[in-house]
Amino acid sequence: MPERKPRKDAARNREAVLAAADTLFAHCESPEEVTMADVAAAAGVGKGTLFRAFGDRTGLLRALYAQRLEPTRAAVESGPPPLGPDTPPLQRVPALLDAALCFKFENRHLALALEETGSTSPYQAGHYARWHALLRDALAQIPDVPDADFAAHALLAAVRADLVEHLAAQGMRREVLRARLADFAARVVGSAPEQDASGSG
Repeated sequence: MPERKPRKDAARNREAVLAAADTLFAHCESPEEVTMADVAAAAGVGKGTLFRAFGDRTGLLRALYAQRLEPTRAAVESGPPPLGPDTPPLQRVPALLDAALCFKFENRHLALALEETGSTSPYQAGHYARWHALLRDALAQIPDVPDADFAAHALLAAVRADLVEHLAAQGMRREVLRARLADFAARVVGSAPEQDASGSG
């Protein structure tokens, strides 16, 4: 017997919930203040509908995070350089970090809410494992990086949502943060500009 497709109203409700949650997290003062009741009210659905579709708040956060991350994921998996798989490792490592940073900066309340769910360590989340594997595999192809696994963890620590939120709250602009991360990544992979490497810059 063929599997039944989700009812149109269920799919419509799901999209309404994700859109409402996206707006609430984008404009909230703190991610903790966004509740399931808030999302249900903004989406015009009952709380029961919300819990049936996503299970709990963490399930909703994961679904919204995955939806927002989809364009970046597609670019990383099959897109052209500098993110795509055919990019040389020395160019791909900083491009991957920049993509992660930009996503966290633009979606920092959502990312922070997901990292602070308390249900599991953020290092056990599926999206963290994927980013780590991508960076580790690229770093492993660079001769001057002695421990690709640890280096990938260390680089990803620089784009944790709580750090991005802290720096943004201190007034650090997105482009400044991107430039500093690029310089840091270049030093890790051994491709810093000569003037910086010599200590004169």
